[in-house]
Amino acid sequence: MEITEISKVLSNKTRVAILQWLKEPERNFPPHQDIDHFNDGVCVGYIQDKTGLSQSTVSTFLTSMQNAGLVIPTRHGKWTYYRRDERTIKAYIDALAQKL
Repeated sequence: MEITEISKVLSNKTRVAILQWLKEPERNFPPHQDIDHFNDGVCVGYIQDKTGLSQSTVSTFLTSMQNAGLVIPTRHGKWTYYRRDERTIKAYIDALAQKL
């Protein structure tokens, strides 16, 4: 886990908002039509709708978040769902507390 890389990802308010929304997906997104739970996360389309940004921008954001270890993707057919990686987020917070 690289503090600098995660901090770069978190320097964008929309990416931070996505992580906040994913913390409580049931509150922040409509129920999924194709699966009846949020265990695997939230469909990219719902995230895109909530941000109001283009699909390519949201995909770029989610890829950078995935590369930093902040989110975990899961495929269901042609759809990708994202959820937070709580272990990485906790490790990041702990590292900040220890090093700063």
